[in-house]
Amino acid sequence: MKTYKRHTVTSALPYVNGPIHFGHLVGCFLPADIYVRYLRSKGEDVLYICGSDENGMAITVRALKEGVTPKDIVDKYHPLVRDSLKQLGISFDWYSRTSSDIHFETAQEFFKVLDEKGILQKKTSQQLYDAKHNQFLADRIVKGTCPKCGHNEAYGDQCENCGSSLSATDLINPLSTLSGEKPELKETSHWYFPLDQFQEWLEKWVLEDHTDWKAHVYGQVKSWLKAGLQPRAVTRDLDWGVPVPRGDADGKVLYVWFDAPVGYISSTKEWAKETGKDWEPYWKDEDTKLVHFIGKDNIVFHCIFFPAMLKAHGDFILPDNVPANEFLNLEGQKFSTSKNWAVWLHEYLADVPGKEDVLRYVLTANMPEAKDADFNWKDYKDRNNNELVDTFANLTNRVFVLIHKNFEGKVPEANVLNDNDKDTLALLEEYPERIGGVIEEYKFKAALNEWMNLARLGNKYLTENEPWKLMKTDKERAGVVLYVGMQIVASLAITCEPFLPFTAQKLKGILGLDSSQWNDAGKILVAQGTAIENPGHLFSKIDDAFVNARVKSLEENQASNTEPEYAEVKDTIQFDDFSKLDIRIGKVTAAEKVPKAKKLLKLSVDLGFESRTVVSGIAEHYSPDEIVGKQVTMLVNLAPRKLRGVESEGMILMAEDAAGGLKFIVPEQDVTEGSSVA
Repeated sequence: MKTYKRHTVTSALPYVNGPIHFGHLVGCFLPADIYVRYLRSKGEDVLYICGSDENGMAITVRALKEGVTPKDIVDKYHPLVRDSLKQLGISFDWYSRTSSDIHFETAQEFFKVLDEKGILQKKTSQQLYDAKHNQFLADRIVKGTCPKCGHNEAYGDQCENCGSSLSATDLINPLSTLSGEKPELKETSHWYFPLDQFQEWLEKWVLEDHTDWKAHVYGQVKSWLKAGLQPRAVTRDLDWGVPVPRGDADGKVLYVWFDAPVGYISSTKEWAKETGKDWEPYWKDEDTKLVHFIGKDNIVFHCIFFPAMLKAHGDFILPDNVPANEFLNLEGQKFSTSKNWAVWLHEYLADVPGKEDVLRYVLTANMPEAKDADFNWKDYKDRNNNELVDTFANLTNRVFVLIHKNFEGKVPEANVLNDNDKDTLALLEEYPERIGGVIEEYKFKAALNEWMNLARLGNKYLTENEPWKLMKTDKERAGVVLYVGMQIVASLAITCEPFLPFTAQKLKGILGLDSSQWNDAGKILVAQGTAIENPGHLFSKIDDAFVNARVKSLEENQASNTEPEYAEVKDTIQFDDFSKLDIRIGKVTAAEKVPKAKKLLKLSVDLGFESRTVVSGIAEHYSPDEIVGKQVTMLVNLAPRKLRGVESEGMILMAEDAAGGLKFIVPEQDVTEGSSVA
């Protein structure tokens, strides 16, 4: 394994069109912070960079909704996001914003290099245009039906149901999310990055040279490459963003997917300017390890698009790893800002003061590193009470209280160690490497569990030796036990710093370990005779009333949300169009889940005259057992298409309510299979 002189670590730039919630935290901020805090504790040269993504259509859309300017939006949410992350202990070396002069200059300079090399290609094409708002539509603000899986909430750039890469013009029945109306096609010119020309290089760089990447990251990249890469526009018709640095590009800005990752570089330049450092080694020296922390919705941008951009430019290093996390759900449901189903970080910090480390601990314990995970308030309570209070805080409290009560607040002598003491100290010595080793593999849940195992070791040692009883019969022996217990507490204080930085700071200060580093952990750290303060209770119990109040608040927020967003009425059609649809009644005779597809069921449907196989996206609403024997309404003359390798020979018709719930459309009474719906 290569040894690096320095590390450049980034978290995905958050869109500041609103505050951030817990899902954002576990995607890219908390794992990155754990990683960089560990590296710093090891004495490594590490630079942790991030900033607010203030360009792009998402900002413009929010401004339109609130009746203000895009600048009003970014000036409102940039400090809110930055400050709430800082309060949680996310330890950026620099947090910038993409509306800064340095960013504009850096992004334009990047474009110019590619343009002057002849890499970018100018093309004229038909793009979707919202006549009501008098503007071209970015792919992300167009919604419609995915042509590949039939999901009716697909975005113009990607279907989040099947993961397919799309263009807005690919969508069936596209609608502008600005006006809710069907957009028209209008001619415009843009500059394109020839991503297809980097296909062969990316196949080797990712599929051969980075087989150690997370399975879902590697798999998603492999899927994209297998589908074949296409040129991608790097400019857009907008009046908010980084202007395209060409005389013939008036009214055009850099597409946000192009300028946002360049924000890592511009933020580094800003850091260097403010601190008097040299930024170039962190982006141009092969002895620098570059790591991007992102959520899985950003995989393609950081594993295909941005590396290809860096390769085309030629002056920059490429990422060593992109340890993307999967998604976090909330109380069994997806986080949804539109439905107000979220816990906002700034509100948590205000409503639950002093529990920053509790949140960090629970989110790390539930981190969706390899599959989607769930955050719920009962688990928050249970982990706080059973692990932070009953295990970790119980150990520290017993050690400190017994030393203060029986040894005048000074670490007792330990002149004679028995085999149990020596074995415990030998085990203690192993833990820093155990914890650090899995951190370096980006397995933060496992690292946290190893850290808690060290606390469990301390409790087991105290319980077996019972120093509170020994005080009555052998005070000297009791002192030895507490001396060993204090060494465990000291190592816990150092090794908890990546996970619980506020607790680490408190304990290290009390024990005189402020300057101690990771490699000091596992050793004898607090000498006998050292006077120590009692830190009191590090964590306190949480009751059911707290949980109930938080869940109730969530439900009330969702209930008080704006009116339901019903699907727009589609364009008027003629009777001849309708008469082309062959809709029949069938009966489900068999059903099973489609492997590795969370939303899909494979159904066998008896139509009377024949049996058909249909793949339907209803797995989150119905189990296979629930629907076997049910009559269903089916469009039978829809052209077959493959979904996850299964050929679907029709479509089950469902009713979708405003909350996204699906119900079968069925006749009032059972009818003969194969009956037509007229």
